[in-house]
Amino acid sequence: MFEKLKQLLNNSYAPYSGFKVASILVTKDGKEFNGVNVENASYSASICSERSAIVNAISNGYKKHSFERLYLIVNSDKISFPCHQCRQVFVEFFKDDMEVVCYNKNGDYKILKVSDLCTYSFNNEDLL
Repeated sequence: MFEKLKQLLNNSYAPYSGFKVASILVTKDGKEFNGVNVENASYSASICSERSAIVNAISNGYKKHSFERLYLIVNSDKISFPCHQCRQVFVEFFKDDMEVVCYNKNGDYKILKVSDLCTYSFNNEDLL
């Protein structure tokens, strides 16, 4: 998966920060959906690679909890983790025990469960 991520990183559009991110979301039936970060001069209009991959899968008919694992890579020596906007979207679409695999550009990685990334999350039960 690391080699696929490295190749996909080339599709990232990060002219402002230079911080490129690519993600591959794998469904329970083995299909892969790609995502990259796409920056915008109006920073709030940017989208992260993780949400890009999730939206790609949902747009192709996949539903909540039909995902197996999310992989992501950054063009940095440091392993980076999803931002909190992405984590909130994880709570909406992923099961708590789903794994998120975070790589740096050298192939070092850390595996976390959604529940590790999203402690004290806000979900639909909080709306009642």
